[in-house]
Amino acid sequence: MRVEYIPVGQIVNAHGIKGEVKLNPMGFDPEFVADFDILYIGGKRTEVKSARVHKSVVLLTLPGVNDMDAALALKGKTVTICRDDVEVPEGYYFDEEIEGMTVIDCATDEVVGKVKRVLTYPAHKIYEVKGQREYLIPAVPKVFIESVDLDAEEIRVHLMKGLATDEN
Repeated sequence: MRVEYIPVGQIVNAHGIKGEVKLNPMGFDPEFVADFDILYIGGKRTEVKSARVHKSVVLLTLPGVNDMDAALALKGKTVTICRDDVEVPEGYYFDEEIEGMTVIDCATDEVVGKVKRVLTYPAHKIYEVKGQREYLIPAVPKVFIESVDLDAEEIRVHLMKGLATDEN
């Protein structure tokens, strides 16, 4: 499913007394988030004056945020990016685009269910699919995932024994 905004993190605190804010990236490398010139903070378009990675967070300098009080006022705000501002490699999708898509078995053309959520593991992501049964399908292209069609909101998969959570 095509989404317009992708959540990339949350402002967790002020950093210092000059108005820098600390952004904790959620599911993204800090370097990826720090590369954006435009972020949407609490739904409001914001041009980033500067961004730098410090440990595992991104420190942002934002217009109009010149002291600790102004920075603390942003604490807890969700930070998103516009999907149109991101160029991703062929075959790469954001979790928010995958969630809610219909999953179809390539062998039978039957609907397996819908992607309930995307689980992230070191080796690869896993799609948790809920239908009449629940499946955990590794997001491995050409092995388990045949195709992803964002416009049709469909994922075609190769089901194998053991992917259903109630199978031995």
